Amino acid sequence: MIHKIVPLQKITSAFLTAHEINLYVYRLDLNHASISGNKLYKLHYNIDAAKKENKKTILTFGGAFSNHIAASAAAGKEYGLKTIGIIRGEECQKLNPTLRFAKEQGMELHYVSRMLYKNKNELNEYISNKFGEQNYYLIPEGGSNQLGIEGCKEITKNIPINFDSICCACGTGATFTGILLSIKTNQKAIGFQVLKAENYIKNEVSTWLNQFSSAQKNWEINDVYHFGGYAKLKTELLNFIQVFEKENDVPLDYIYTGKMMFGIYDLIKKGAFKKGHTIIAVHTGGLQGNLGFEN
Repeated sequence: MIHKIVPLQKITSAFLTAHEINLYVYRLDLNHASISGNKLYKLHYNIDAAKKENKKTILTFGGAFSNHIAASAAAGKEYGLKTIGIIRGEECQKLNPTLRFAKEQGMELHYVSRMLYKNKNELNEYISNKFGEQNYYLIPEGGSNQLGIEGCKEITKNIPINFDSICCACGTGATFTGILLSIKTNQKAIGFQVLKAENYIKNEVSTWLNQFSSAQKNWEINDVYHFGGYAKLKTELLNFIQVFEKENDVPLDYIYTGKMMFGIYDLIKKGAFKKGHTIIAVHTGGLQGNLGFEN
């Protein structure tokens, strides 16, 4: 996959000037028309591996509004691979924008109950029985595996300036881990957990770091700005996103980047960063998910 070099957009405002903070948005949402943001990096080496193993089918997982499902479907079409999506929850008569897009890209959608989806042993048995003859390449939910992390290690390589902190919204912790493994020890990675689950991302990242034999300490996970979890959209967050987009011409999604940016601004307001601090906010894409809230 080609990783297009994207803009590093400086955010200017009286608020940032007053606090003497330099804030940049790394616009990964612009790196591909349909496999955008961090998904391009997560899928890169997984698609390569599927091709090398002569697999003709990608099988993966996600919820009904999953950015990963949409991106995997698009990647399958672009690289000539059949795609199967195991979707958490009951089938709806009318497809939402995410699943409609996935189906238009050629993805075969299969729905499983939330109970089955949660029980990994039973789910694996179900998949083996139903799809075992198709010689598929399996990519976990969110594209979060070691190859996905290897891809995400490349996110920072084209950032053209030095920085003190780099921020990323976290759903599984894989993108954040890749970024963390790529930065210098005098730089700090801050992850903003978007789901309501105490220490979930912190534990996931610690597990990933063990697998990569890394003992890095220059990171933290903030779990304050989840706004109730994945599918929650509170007025305070929506108002912030609308103002930010109008002032900076940077679209944010409601589930990931909006929460991260709200958190960054709130931490700046609370004095969490020293004067002169330079922050990179990684825009991980996911804008297709907004359509689910608007329909």
